[in-house]
Amino acid sequence: MSGSLWLKPPSTETPLPGIPRPRRESAPGRPPGVQAAAAAPAAPGTPPHTAADGLADDPLGELAERLGGFVAVAVHPDEIAAVLESDGMTDDHIRLTYGRADSFALAEDLYARVERRHPAPEAPPGGSWHTGLAGCLLRGLVFALPGLAYVLAAPLLAGEQGRFGLPGGTVPLLAGAVTGWVWNQALAHRAYTWLGLGDRPAAARALLLGAPAGALAGALVALVAAAPGETPAALFAAGQSVYLAAATVLLVLGRERALLCALAPLAGAVPAFRWDLPDLLRAGLLLAALTASVAFAGLVLRPGARRGAAGRGGPPRAASLPYGLFGLGSGLLVLHAGIGDTLVSAAGAVIALTLSMGPAEWLLHRFRGESLTRLRTLATAREFRRAVTGTLVLCLGGYLAVLVALTVAVTLAWPGAPWPTPARLVTLLLIGTVLWLGLLLQAFGAVLSAAAVCLLAAATQSLEPAAGPVAAGAAAAVLAVLTCVLLVRPTAHRV
Repeated sequence: MSGSLWLKPPSTETPLPGIPRPRRESAPGRPPGVQAAAAAPAAPGTPPHTAADGLADDPLGELAERLGGFVAVAVHPDEIAAVLESDGMTDDHIRLTYGRADSFALAEDLYARVERRHPAPEAPPGGSWHTGLAGCLLRGLVFALPGLAYVLAAPLLAGEQGRFGLPGGTVPLLAGAVTGWVWNQALAHRAYTWLGLGDRPAAARALLLGAPAGALAGALVALVAAAPGETPAALFAAGQSVYLAAATVLLVLGRERALLCALAPLAGAVPAFRWDLPDLLRAGLLLAALTASVAFAGLVLRPGARRGAAGRGGPPRAASLPYGLFGLGSGLLVLHAGIGDTLVSAAGAVIALTLSMGPAEWLLHRFRGESLTRLRTLATAREFRRAVTGTLVLCLGGYLAVLVALTVAVTLAWPGAPWPTPARLVTLLLIGTVLWLGLLLQAFGAVLSAAAVCLLAAATQSLEPAAGPVAAGAAAAVLAVLTCVLLVRPTAHRV
């Protein structure tokens, strides 16, 4: 850099105009009136007072006044010294004018004389951490609407008692759903990574290749898990796998409204709560929703089919595996929440958890945004830890309050639904705590810890269903400790 650090447009004036010189008390030949005038203070807003021969009363004070704006925001005296040297102040001039040894000594005096007035950091522009509530609520709605498909398909899947004490067809349905959750969670992470790199065609390409493979895997697992007489349930599970793949594509690429339009035919399930609908109408509504979802997904995947859309230097595929494991653990926890005394109460818990994912996502964004604000405005690590802990408690408490409200709303809206017992409500809240804290840790990159805790809790509930509340409570406590340890550090919030 050969120019001045002030970086001002060229002008006839020097960057440091009128270098003041020290005033000698007994200058020979100076009239007494001139000395009195030199000692008189200058009025506010007037140029610095100088004597008749151009000598300043206090050269260092005048320099501090003129450079006060820059000196006040400097974080180290070396910044001031660099500006002085870049504007042509030599050590000889500094010794003669200010009585200091060099520019560094002068900079230290200026730094000590001027009070620090650092400007407040500018707020970042609205972005991914400032998502609106309406968008998150829309995502929660499209998460829950597919549950109406089970209402339409219930008579078509009715059969004899199935295995493990479950209704007929439950095993292939659960097997296909869990497979889809694992695959699509990992696929979504890979596509989101491409989006984070700014390569949308590569993200579409990853979805174009991965979504059909996930649909095929889920359908095959459901068909293999089906017992004799469970063929209708296996076919429904295959269609469910295809829908999960299409929905993953639309959600990752930000096409929630298109997915909502595709699910519109499922609104025909509302009359099915009170009246019996013809089987042909039920099947037609299901096929219409599935076909629309696949068609919309195909339209948004067209950029991925172009030549050169594969991308280069992308993330390793193994990096998405922990996210698939987290999808497995969280999915199993939701399934356990759906095991109740009655089918209606179990379905109500699952619907409440699914609908709550929209507000949960918005609260995750709010936590991230508030943490970044505290990172800009607070000065000590202790203040930051205290503020982030308070924000965490508020966001988690807000999510649990929403979950309780949704549980009450679903119970009131479902005809004949029993009120949840205190024990089941506590278990539901513990599972909700595990899910929200797990999603929070996943968002900050600690996905392995979240996946391990969720998988251990799900395995415990699978092996010993009676220990479900204890397992959920232990998992919630562990995740709470991990969250407090990891996310109260300022370095965890750097972007």
